[in-house]
Amino acid sequence: MSARSTAARLAIVAAGAALSALAAGTPALATGGDDAPAAGAYGTYKGRVIARTGLLLRDSPTRGGRVLRIEPYGATVSIFCKTASEEVDGNDRWYLLTDGTWAWGAARYIENVGKAPRWC
Repeated sequence: MSARSTAARLAIVAAGAALSALAAGTPALATGGDDAPAAGAYGTYKGRVIARTGLLLRDSPTRGGRVLRIEPYGATVSIFCKTASEEVDGNDRWYLLTDGTWAWGAARYIENVGKAPRWC
């Protein structure tokens, strides 16, 4: 297993643990980085889809993930967090979106509205 796929799987597990903690009403613990939120400070960030043909949203942060839906060009999306995974046109960031279903979108095709999302 490559280091990249291992990192992607760990990011998915960490995001799942944070979501489970939120669903249970228990704030997840901060990871301690400069941009790590305080416990209970999890919110969403906003982004705008800039993929002219629409953005494929997937069940994992890779091009091989199953497509869950497509967001149209110009749509505003809610972003929970970001992770590093498979590169898309030179950008290795993927955003976990919270619009209805939890899905991953390549950050290459999402323009931040406001500050950049926190790490998963």
